[in-house]
Amino acid sequence: MALCASVAAPATADGGTTTAKPTIVLVHGAFADASSWNGVAERLQRRGYAVMAPANPLRGLYNDSAYLASVLDSIKGPIVLVGHSYGGSLISSAAAGNPRVKSLVYVAALMPDVGESGMSLAAGFPSELGTATRSVPYRTDGVSGTDLYLKPDRLPQVFAADLPENTTRLMAVTQRPVATTAFSQKAKEAAWRHLPSWALVARQDKTINPDQERFEAKRAGSHTVEIDSSHVAMVSHPEAVTDLVLQAATAADTARPALPATGADHDARATTALLPGIAAASLIAGVGALLLGRRLRRPAP
Repeated sequence: MALCASVAAPATADGGTTTAKPTIVLVHGAFADASSWNGVAERLQRRGYAVMAPANPLRGLYNDSAYLASVLDSIKGPIVLVGHSYGGSLISSAAAGNPRVKSLVYVAALMPDVGESGMSLAAGFPSELGTATRSVPYRTDGVSGTDLYLKPDRLPQVFAADLPENTTRLMAVTQRPVATTAFSQKAKEAAWRHLPSWALVARQDKTINPDQERFEAKRAGSHTVEIDSSHVAMVSHPEAVTDLVLQAATAADTARPALPATGADHDARATTALLPGIAAASLIAGVGALLLGRRLRRPAP
């Protein structure tokens, strides 16, 4: 399913002022499609929120964030942007300059600063993802590149250890590949520097190092929660993820974070010298990985 939506309804904020509920936009990461958000989307819809879960092209940070920005342009009223894994990079870029984006939510996600890439962040925080991907060349309309896939025998342990075996088998055979440019291209925007943000750290994440998730959230001044989850928290713990999204959706307007200058030095010290060749591409894949629940539908409790 590429898109799920419901109709927005009036809501009462904590302060008692009636306002329009924001539209919640759920952005998936690599090796996945929008149905990975089904458990969260169902819960939000039951609470009266409009929900959109657009298809992420997975062709590169610049291409994908431009596409997401165009989706946001079609939405009237306030927006809460939620990104999982590589989807975190996209919401950080696509929200820039859009005054209707109210807040950002990062779920086991990438949060690059300006000048950083998925590659440079992963270099400082190694995970098991480096041995869990395979590279496949692709060609389309005269353009060639490299796609990354998860190795089926590594997927359960590294990406979704808290899901049943029959689910991870389905994830393995329905995964969508991601172009390596998704993780090599450097961020030009970092909207978390100007917008309030919420972050979920998955303590059992073996795709993105949980210490990386903590570092990013602390740097951004995010409201942070930690849960015992694999990388695919929205699939295995949809209630906890929904609760975090609702915090962002119902929070009163707050002062934007006052953060130091952007961190290009971090990118400079963690480039190709630390991540040579295909090994680098494999490691950075995990930074973007996983919503992984292609056409997965977990029943709501």
